Amino acid sequence: MSSTGAITVVKLGGRTQSDPLLPAALAARWHRTNGRLVLVHGGGDQISSLQRLRGEEPEFINGRRVSSPLVLELVRMVLSGAANKQLVSALTAAGAPAVGISGEDAAMLPATPIDAARFGASGTPGVFESVLVQHLLAGDYLPVISPVAVNLHSSAHAALNVNGDDAAAAIAVGLRAEELLLMLDVDGVLDASKQLIPTLTIADAVTLVRSGVAGGGMAAKIEACTLALHGGVSRVRIGNLSALSRADGGTVITAA
Repeated sequence: MSSTGAITVVKLGGRTQSDPLLPAALAARWHRTNGRLVLVHGGGDQISSLQRLRGEEPEFINGRRVSSPLVLELVRMVLSGAANKQLVSALTAAGAPAVGISGEDAAMLPATPIDAARFGASGTPGVFESVLVQHLLAGDYLPVISPVAVNLHSSAHAALNVNGDDAAAAIAVGLRAEELLLMLDVDGVLDASKQLIPTLTIADAVTLVRSGVAGGGMAAKIEACTLALHGGVSRVRIGNLSALSRADGGTVITAA
């Protein structure tokens, strides 16, 4: 494997992680990129299910979860625990030496609260500290990152729940990645007729959000794409599993 070269960051949506074809597809991509692959994962459906079991209904604002103290406890449990380790085990079995970490490790993903009154312990990521991940890449490991962040504005360095797409964008910028792929369970960004849009500028994507065609979680993904492009990531895409092996798969978001 090569310890240098272009890095690809792939963010896995929670629903995509249950696809039985995913581990082999990711292992194949890891080999094709000579080990220059970093994964960021979600697990929102599992968190929501546990919330309901604990008597709390999930609440979202513009695609981002409101994080009560209970939610933060569940986020750590699911994202940095079960979801991360299940993914690591599956990838290792598929032939990719995955290592599971979270944004709290070495305080590599700092964040600030979005608006504590409205969002609780949900945060906006700051500058990603890439040293730990670079060490893993140099050792030919596949980093698998839970997007739980550390609140550096807290003396106790308390955790913050960061939207996985936002975290992936910050990580891609911090690693100076060549590409960010936000993977989900639909083909990409769809128009009002539910047809795939192969290419979108940021301006066109924002128009789709404002019109309501791209709402909720897709709106959050488009915002994350914008952050990544403005931060210097060369190529940003939104797509499904097939986009891992097809360079033209999904929707390509461009700066202009």
